[in-house]
Amino acid sequence: MSRFAVPDLGVGVGFRVPHYGVVINERPRMDWFEVIAENFMLDGGPPLDNLSRLQAAYPVVPHGVSMSLGDAVDEDHERRLLALLARLNPPWFSDHACWTGHAGVNTHDLLPLPHTEAVLRHVVDRIKRAQDRSGRLFAVENVSSYLSYRASTMPEAEFLAELCERADCALLLDVNNVFVSSVNHGFAPEEYLRALPLDRVVQLHLAGHSVREGFRLDTHDYPVCDEVWALYSAVIRETGPVSTLIEWDDLIPSFERLQAEADAARRVRDEAKAP
Repeated sequence: MSRFAVPDLGVGVGFRVPHYGVVINERPRMDWFEVIAENFMLDGGPPLDNLSRLQAAYPVVPHGVSMSLGDAVDEDHERRLLALLARLNPPWFSDHACWTGHAGVNTHDLLPLPHTEAVLRHVVDRIKRAQDRSGRLFAVENVSSYLSYRASTMPEAEFLAELCERADCALLLDVNNVFVSSVNHGFAPEEYLRALPLDRVVQLHLAGHSVREGFRLDTHDYPVCDEVWALYSAVIRETGPVSTLIEWDDLIPSFERLQAEADAARRVRDEAKAP
């Protein structure tokens, strides 16, 4: 079970533009919603109006995509993120163990980190700063990757475990990313999971991915595959029920189809925790 006193929100989905009308006006069956933080780090306007209406009906947790923990602090991004956290008062907030650019250049991609002691110290400092300034629990997410660095001195799972311990932060475990990276890099996903501090997991991500030229790509445009469902079940057996999110960000289906995928996650959760 999680060492952190945070709620199990159940199973949720991302709040995406094609579904705004259905979600805000009809309030369909769903446990909670995740929002991309950067889409709402604004001073006002329709996005914040939509966010307020969402928050009035459902629990909402922000998830960032451009903190770029491997790079220096962007103070404007930090200021706007802190304002959003004050507005939402979420049980945690999150971003990725990655870098997204440097010196003002944004690659618009979640690039993996070199797994070295120097990078580890830098990211620990970044996470401590985020938690100290926000007064809130931060959850770091593992990314999918398609390359590695010769400079790395430790496996990714060891890096993440040490990162969480030194920063005393939570883990957002993306089960699909574990599987995608395991195929691309040729490691056993079960061994990767055993190396992680699963008692620090406060949220799980599930998504579909695509296969191109033999590589698995984290495209979020398909249903969750059987192998990822199996890994998810194994994680739940270790952690107990954990807030779970279905990510579907391209070729976005109807909200009813998303509900069906969320229902599938609930069934796996229920079966995994059954005595």
